[in-house]
Amino acid sequence: MKKSFFIVMAIMGMAQFTQAQEQHKFRAGLDLGYAVPDGGGGILGAIEFKYNIMDNMNIGILFESAVLAKNITTDAASLELETELGSNASYAATFDYYFNNGGSSFAPFIGGGMGYNALANLELDFLGETTEAEVDGKFGGLVRAGFELGKLRLAATYHLIGKSEIGESEVSNSYFGLSLGFYLGGGKWKK
Repeated sequence: MKKSFFIVMAIMGMAQFTQAQEQHKFRAGLDLGYAVPDGGGGILGAIEFKYNIMDNMNIGILFESAVLAKNITTDAASLELETELGSNASYAATFDYYFNNGGSSFAPFIGGGMGYNALANLELDFLGETTEAEVDGKFGGLVRAGFELGKLRLAATYHLIGKSEIGESEVSNSYFGLSLGFYLGGGKWKK
């Protein structure tokens, strides 16, 4: 029993040294992409500052803005209303884990985060009348997965944001994002 425990611990210890991202390095990333809220679309842009706490893990601070147009379905008469473009801003603490064996510049990852989302007020157009509905900001989370190839990064992210109430209707604030970007710093994946 003791022998197998030490073998497992030795293998786990060696696995940590085979990762190729450099520990204790800072990096900054810039991403652009497409955002898909419930019934609509838009674009997103993000900047993220990260610190590599280990060769295969980093923590960071994400600043993301998504310009969205979405459809809202009301319960009252099953009407679908279109909103004007609005910009949501996310401020989140993040964590990413990389699955890289150190022999390649290809590094798949998974990650997540939590933070505050400043939501845009909605401007509704119904039968030629424009009404503005104020929406409060919400705390939420995000989950993401993707890969890095050299200094390029492709990520799929789902922002989990609570619903907002407008009159008697609830509006979904969550959205999916697909982004492409690059980063500076952080060391090299391939040693």
